[in-house]
Amino acid sequence: MNRILIIDDDEELCDLLKDYLGPEGFHVDAVHDSTKGIERALAGAHDFIVLDVMLPGVSGFEVLRTVRKSSNIPVLMLTARGEDVDRIVGLEMGADDYLAKPFNPRELVARIRAIQRRGDTGKDVKEQAAPPERISVGDLELDAGARTVRRGGEPVDLTAVEFDLLEMLLRAAGHVVPRKDLVAKVLGRGLDPFDRSIDVHVSSLRKKLGHSVKGMERIKTIRGVGYLYALSVSDEEHK
Repeated sequence: MNRILIIDDDEELCDLLKDYLGPEGFHVDAVHDSTKGIERALAGAHDFIVLDVMLPGVSGFEVLRTVRKSSNIPVLMLTARGEDVDRIVGLEMGADDYLAKPFNPRELVARIRAIQRRGDTGKDVKEQAAPPERISVGDLELDAGARTVRRGGEPVDLTAVEFDLLEMLLRAAGHVVPRKDLVAKVLGRGLDPFDRSIDVHVSSLRKKLGHSVKGMERIKTIRGVGYLYALSVSDEEHK
């Protein structure tokens, strides 16, 4: 995941990030308009995209929408500080994370590394000699080795964040998983009471998986604590 594409019209910022990320082991390319950004993003030459929301012409949201039609490449969006709506919209559209401008380049590296660790975890599991672990709960089957999810036998397309979030909830199915644990293990950072990222990712999971299964709410919100993936009576009997 060391080949990074930055899509941002701020050329000075792009040059600064190139200078900073290079010594950190990243190969960085930058483009400054939406059309070229989409072309480069879909060319398959990069492992990670840093995408500014406020692009001239076609917005960063539209770039993300186009990329997500055919690619699950990790995307971190840059938003204006205080623009909570932009952050939520980006996450709902499939961004893996966001960072508000202005930011410390160290924080950008930390966010990229956190997303890298999620991808590397799946890779490490694949390389183990033991057969990939499969988790089945209700109508869902999650293959931890292949990092795939099926609902009723049909594949469900998830981002890396959504996959790790679902895996954590399924492993603890029937039990509450605290928000702080989800944020720490899935997003790779500490819990900020004003950061609703994990809640937006849960909402996205609900939309993709269906809000209910066998008449029960699939992922329950336990107010003030966290989330619980519901078990049916038959699931309980097989645990």
